[in-house]
Amino acid sequence: MFTVMVSNVDESQRPHESPADYVLRLAEAKARAVAKDARNDNIVIGADTSVVDAGKILGKPADVVEAAAMLRRLRGHSHQVQTGIAALRVRDGKSVTDLCVTEVPMRDYSDEEIETYLLTGDSLDKAGAYAIQHSRFQPVEKLSGCYASVMGLPMCHLLRVLHQLDLPPAADLPTDCQTYLEYQCPVSSAILRGEQVG
Repeated sequence: MFTVMVSNVDESQRPHESPADYVLRLAEAKARAVAKDARNDNIVIGADTSVVDAGKILGKPADVVEAAAMLRRLRGHSHQVQTGIAALRVRDGKSVTDLCVTEVPMRDYSDEEIETYLLTGDSLDKAGAYAIQHSRFQPVEKLSGCYASVMGLPMCHLLRVLHQLDLPPAADLPTDCQTYLEYQCPVSSAILRGEQVG
């Protein structure tokens, strides 16, 4: 059983902070912020995901004009999605972090497709102004990395941090993830071996 708790952590990027350091810091800060309200036998998971293009973090667009600009910026080339995960064991405060970096090749979608997608309203609450799983827009060309990370929570990386806290899962997370997403993950085995892929 799990409970979702909002951390209300300040998500401002620090000066000269790399995207990787940013998502890892926020993931741990979120976990620590809610740990004070968790039970002693709980494990708290914090995560933060950023869309990164040419070293710049693209957050959630403020409006449809900014969303359109982000989508035009991203089309036709690859960017990265970086997700930081932190697992914190409440009883002793031990925290473990991990980073998932996924290269995301965007297709060369048209201005008309952007306009149609913007009308759905889906872009306004998404970092980078898109959802990989959107059934009609389908902005990604052909992904060869972690699909779950682009959605926000890379399950194999989560499994790695839980193992470091001596907490084996009660389910086959990699298989369940791929079944749910209907995606044959080409990097799952390498991630579970402890390799950094991306």
